[in-house]
Amino acid sequence: MDSWIFWLMLAAALGVAEIFTLTAALGLLGAAALLTAAVAAIGLPAGVQLATFILSSVASIVLLRPVARRHLMQPPAQRFGVSALVGKSAYVTREVTGRNGRVRIGGEEWSARAYDETLVIPTGATVDVIQIEGATALVYPRE
Repeated sequence: MDSWIFWLMLAAALGVAEIFTLTAALGLLGAAALLTAAVAAIGLPAGVQLATFILSSVASIVLLRPVARRHLMQPPAQRFGVSALVGKSAYVTREVTGRNGRVRIGGEEWSARAYDETLVIPTGATVDVIQIEGATALVYPRE
């Protein structure tokens, strides 16, 4: 069997393993194996192939893996779902107290409670969404 086929199969196996583990290391090793397959296809000897694999593996693990891990660990740039509603303004459609009320947030009507339980927020007031608890928005009047 030609050596470039071995390196290509190794690259494919490491790529599949990376899909299941998401470590960023196996993918970089797979890229090194792919580079080594190209070197083997040119016809360079086994020593050069092994040196290519080792050097490209070490270089990618040392230089690229920290960058890849940093990108994987970052929180999403945008909030979505109910967490995206926190901080938005809302319009009070039914008086909001510490126990109940209704507000309209971005075209949807939500049950609401005043964040400060002693407040009574009248209908028509503009409020800020402070927190979402289940399907209830905790709101505070805008000043």
